[in-house]
Amino acid sequence: MSTYDVAVIGSGPGGYVAAIRCAQLGLKTALIEKYATLGGTCLNVGCIPSKALLDSSHHYFEATKHFATHGIEVSGLSVNFKQMIDRKNEVVSQTSGGINYLMDKNNIEVFNGVGSFTDAIHITVSKADGTSEIIEAKNTIIATGSKPANLPFINLDKKRVITSTEALSLTEIPKHLIVIGGGVIGLELGSVYSRLGSDVSVIEYMPVIVPGMDGMLSKELQKTLKKQGLKFFTSHKVTSVENKGKEVVVIAEDKKGNSVEFKGDYTLISVGRKPYTEGLGLENIGIKLTTTGQIETNTQLQTNVTNIYAIGDVVKGAMLAHKAEEEGMLVAELIAGQKPHINYNLIPGVVYTWPEVATVGKTEEQLIADNVKYKSGTFAMRALGRARASMDLDGQIKVLADANTDEILGVHMIGARAADMIAEAVIAMEFRASSEDIARSSHAHPTFTEAFKEACLAVNNRAIHS
Repeated sequence: MSTYDVAVIGSGPGGYVAAIRCAQLGLKTALIEKYATLGGTCLNVGCIPSKALLDSSHHYFEATKHFATHGIEVSGLSVNFKQMIDRKNEVVSQTSGGINYLMDKNNIEVFNGVGSFTDAIHITVSKADGTSEIIEAKNTIIATGSKPANLPFINLDKKRVITSTEALSLTEIPKHLIVIGGGVIGLELGSVYSRLGSDVSVIEYMPVIVPGMDGMLSKELQKTLKKQGLKFFTSHKVTSVENKGKEVVVIAEDKKGNSVEFKGDYTLISVGRKPYTEGLGLENIGIKLTTTGQIETNTQLQTNVTNIYAIGDVVKGAMLAHKAEEEGMLVAELIAGQKPHINYNLIPGVVYTWPEVATVGKTEEQLIADNVKYKSGTFAMRALGRARASMDLDGQIKVLADANTDEILGVHMIGARAADMIAEAVIAMEFRASSEDIARSSHAHPTFTEAFKEACLAVNNRAIHS
């Protein structure tokens, strides 16, 4: 029987990062993954393939809508959808292969199979060929992630009524894609197919899309996506979804209680994700779960079984790859006797539509609810020279700062390259910068990041270009 200082169950961003950090710290480490490829949901059927399709579809959209204005004449333009999917698959393969390289480089032993606890220090790895082996681990990190959630009355046939997993590998472009859920996943995949020519209808139970984000972002994103052709039906409660062969019929109630019928050839169910703990044998060791199926942990991500930790989507908090990575690093360093920390308030959130949406810190609605006195500054992206040059005019940045100390409390942006620009805000807030600190920092011209500086200037009513 092989013995390890740490075993990590699950090879997604949280799991493989935890394994690498453990190995860097001198801990003998094993990684257990039930699928044939490493990388978990994010690398295989989530973050990476969706961004590949978003980029491919964005190129096509730009070519059809904007190239002529740039003086680029294109004729006979068409979509080779099979090639688009093949390219996506190649990106996934290369990225997953990179994880294999990192495991070898760091001398991490990889076990392919389902890991299940026999007791607190023994894990049975059941392999696809029917064989199994037992390993011993002084500490274990559970990083098994999440899977798409569903509504109880919906039959996910994965042919016409699909999840994000199937939406990433369709063999045809839908004529009419009905998206149930106006959150991040639904809007990103809805954008992909809208750009490629699908009619896209987004049905959202809440009054706004991307609920939980700052209200400005919800409003601006819906406005810009509507211009691109997506249709939105907010405050609609879906009551039935039926696959009728080549057509899916969705029935919903609007806010007045009226029944509304939608017909499409595909329906994407994107109502969130739920923790994945099946097959772990948690009942064998008495690990506690919450009422929503998450693994209970303390502030150090330690379960009620003291040598077992849990990270990522399987515990409370935002289901984000970079949040899982931070937690993987934290647990590895805790096991090694260090004293790391995570500021969960500074985990950014991003929507990879175009324009992109990015946010960090408190929303304006949260500050109002918490009776925090604040001041705010906004700046429209269309006022930037760089935005006019690239024709990326939609969006704005909002900065929220403490009314007394001027410390930045929240930054919310929608615009070109917002996913990259949010890092500056995270760093600023990590070091408790004031809006004045950013306002007095030189930003290269012309760039999109100038909008952040201008929004910080606007906090104290002295923006230059608005």
